[in-house]
Amino acid sequence: MKNIQVVLARRPNGTPVAEDFSIRETPVIQPDNGQALIENIYISLDAGFRNWMDEDAGDEVLPAMPLGQPVMGLTVGRVITSKHPGLPVGKLVMGRLAWESFSLASDDFLVPLDDNDAIPEHYHLGILGDTGMSAYFGLKDIAAPGPGDTVLVSAAAGSVGYVAGQIARIMGAKRIVGITSTEAKRQRLIKEVGYDEVINYRQGNLDEQLKSACPAGVDVYFDNVGGPILETVLGQINQGARIPFCGAVADYSRTAPSGPSNLFMLVTQCARLEGFLTHTKLARYDEARQQLKAWMGEGALKTFVQSYQGVDQCGIAFADLFAGNNFGKTIVKV
Repeated sequence: MKNIQVVLARRPNGTPVAEDFSIRETPVIQPDNGQALIENIYISLDAGFRNWMDEDAGDEVLPAMPLGQPVMGLTVGRVITSKHPGLPVGKLVMGRLAWESFSLASDDFLVPLDDNDAIPEHYHLGILGDTGMSAYFGLKDIAAPGPGDTVLVSAAAGSVGYVAGQIARIMGAKRIVGITSTEAKRQRLIKEVGYDEVINYRQGNLDEQLKSACPAGVDVYFDNVGGPILETVLGQINQGARIPFCGAVADYSRTAPSGPSNLFMLVTQCARLEGFLTHTKLARYDEARQQLKAWMGEGALKTFVQSYQGVDQCGIAFADLFAGNNFGKTIVKV
């Protein structure tokens, strides 16, 4: 068997492009003691992994990705050979592995999955995975939207944003407003996802667009973007506003540091901005998954997926993500 791998060919200069990645074939290596061989079925494309593609990007979450090695990412796969007592052959697992057909794993943040309920395997990377749970934990633990609240979501057509808008509605928010990048996405978010209004920030004059879309101000801002958009929104938050800070897409590819110049608005409005990571809530994964599945069963929560075929498409799919050519969760079927 051959292992098709997508490796980091060069450090992206700002926004990633497909040429930053290359394809190689290697023999499939059999597991040693304490390891299992995972056949990857789906690979998740997540903008946040751009953070670790720079040479000096290593932190306590992940090391910097080395050049010439498979790109790190989240996958769902099945154990096909095992010398690991906790990873039996046939087990479906989600893990922080790599853009490749086969991965050797020991622990690697592997999460055993229940595949007896007939849900699509890729749901564990999207609506029931880190992206869906990011929306769930951010809204439940930090934002707590309720009757009368206006909820604003940036990157509203992205893998977290489209879920966050729906959950805010389920939790009883009065008005749900999104921010996106194209008119096509704007129309889909309103017609298919259920947003009350959506702003296309590329049309300019974001401040005036926000005032029109959120005439009563912003009570909850689910932020996936950071950067200049966060600065504009801070100018229109209400007293006691809550801001779950889930991602900073505007900063992942930035070549020069920047940030909001009006953070004192958090003080004057007695508002709260709080960052979070889903893997710190591992003990509550089952809670989140069960609630998300219940909402889907009731028809209150829809899922949207943009799928690519073949592991060799990972670099293209990742570049498309940053170019804004996506709607919902982006995955690659290996």
